[in-house]
Amino acid sequence: MFSILGLVFVLLILVWLAVNLWRTPVDFFNVFLIGLTIGCVYALIALGYTLVYGILQLINFAHGDVFALSGLFATTIITSLLGLTAATSAIGIVGGLTLTFLIAMTFGAGINAGIEFVAYRRLRHAPRLSVLITAVGMSFILQNVGQAFYGANYISVDKLIPDSHVFSIKGVHYEWDSLFVILMTIPTLIVLTWLVSSTRQGKAMRATSQDPQAASIMGINVNRTITFTFALAGALAGVGATLYLVEFNIRYDTGFTLGLIAFTAAVVGGIGNLPGAVLGGILIGLIQAFNEGLSWNAPGGDWTRSIVFVILIIILVFRPEGLLGERTPEGA
Repeated sequence: MFSILGLVFVLLILVWLAVNLWRTPVDFFNVFLIGLTIGCVYALIALGYTLVYGILQLINFAHGDVFALSGLFATTIITSLLGLTAATSAIGIVGGLTLTFLIAMTFGAGINAGIEFVAYRRLRHAPRLSVLITAVGMSFILQNVGQAFYGANYISVDKLIPDSHVFSIKGVHYEWDSLFVILMTIPTLIVLTWLVSSTRQGKAMRATSQDPQAASIMGINVNRTITFTFALAGALAGVGATLYLVEFNIRYDTGFTLGLIAFTAAVVGGIGNLPGAVLGGILIGLIQAFNEGLSWNAPGGDWTRSIVFVILIIILVFRPEGLLGERTPEGA
């Protein structure tokens, strides 16, 4: 019965998309490209959630706020330290953004590893509810830190990447600043997959995920492995925050909303599964873009969060392991 309802729901969405494609094909493809760009940012944040969950079965709700704080810190690097503006030479912008990425990654990694050491390590064997409450508390602490240092207003930087068209085909166009997000995201995802699947540290992460006690007996430093995982997730937040800053503006609570959406993306794809996090991020980005950008019977931006969280509830009820996740004896 549930499978039939799910198929009917998916069929209705496909019909809606097909009608919009037929009525306004140019708008449809432009919106699709926007959704792909946003989805790449969500994928980077979702990977941070899924990395930590894969090791500790912990939802680090402070992860989105690490993203926001890293983005705010990146604005300081770009504007105050490097003084990058739209008038800066191309070589200066490339070098400045490269340095900003590295600093933001280091900052995010340090903040996330610090959170693990201060807040989570001592609760590793505590009831899950205690850890969950602590994660929510750390989220609010980071928000307050961001507001204290950067205020309550949105902050943006100069347009550093040209918004001229990469291509324009019969009204369908794509800008360089949007392509920059994808060009930075793809190598990051490839390197992350290689690190987890093929390196010594990645093997330690996978062993710790399967059985921490057995991994410790085999000589793996479990504490160091967990700290490395948090640092890696924080570095991904730093990359995502800098990419987001190139396209949009940011403030202290941006990470709270984006974090919840990215968490939904991780659950949709299969939390704990790296390809699933990427798939979920892109799907959620497309859903948001189609909802806000299509003209025929689209609910509009006011409904985006409601739609995303309805999808989260549906996934948790009917397929809690996600699209690419594996069903476990616990059903997670």
